Amino acid sequence: MENKRVIELKGVSIYHDDTTGRSKRAKADSDLVLSNVNLTVDEGEFVYLIGRVGSGKSSLLKTLYAEVDLYDGEATVVGFDLRTIKRRQIPHLRRAMGIVFQDFQLLTDRNVFLNLYDVMRATGWSNESDIRSRIDEVLHLVGLENKTYKMPFELSGGEQQRLVIARALVNRPRLLLADEPTGNLDPVTAEGIMEIFRKIAQSGCAVVMSTHNISLIEQYPSRTILFAQGHISEVDVNTLIDAVN
Repeated sequence: MENKRVIELKGVSIYHDDTTGRSKRAKADSDLVLSNVNLTVDEGEFVYLIGRVGSGKSSLLKTLYAEVDLYDGEATVVGFDLRTIKRRQIPHLRRAMGIVFQDFQLLTDRNVFLNLYDVMRATGWSNESDIRSRIDEVLHLVGLENKTYKMPFELSGGEQQRLVIARALVNRPRLLLADEPTGNLDPVTAEGIMEIFRKIAQSGCAVVMSTHNISLIEQYPSRTILFAQGHISEVDVNTLIDAVN
């Protein structure tokens, strides 16, 4: 059985995130960061996005979860048409995906359990038994099953990132977007995070991860998309060092 497509972009232009709110105003050429973007990702795929700072990786990810408006081309993400999506539909789009931020964005006044519990209640979970069962599942997956009542400040950087990943998984997403998830972590901790991402992809959830860490790509090779000179292209790992340095 063929994998189901979770991302399909055709002839898309990506612009800098320089607007407040979701205004469909005309974009100036100076705002353009990527042009003629064509990209498909299927369930269960692991895809790296790599390129210099400012090359458009984060702008693309923000476009995929509708933080940045789409003006040109065709784009479907987890079944939603980004050209026609309404503001009220955006929460539903984001519930069908998980988002992992580099700066964690945890609820610092709540423990590990409540960081997950409150998100689940806010996104439509109502059955207490189902909520607790799912929290147990995702905390076990990320290795935090014994940290339930720890506060975020009591966790290491790697443990906080694991909690962010657990939060991104509670709604059983078809797609996980990760923006430099290992950027602030030491090499050993980063390897642990990569092992979790590999398990997630093997379970059928697509993982799209931006990174600057070529050594991680060499250690965990997978499909790699290079961002350079306003365009994207699929590249072999062996060509990466020369391309981004």
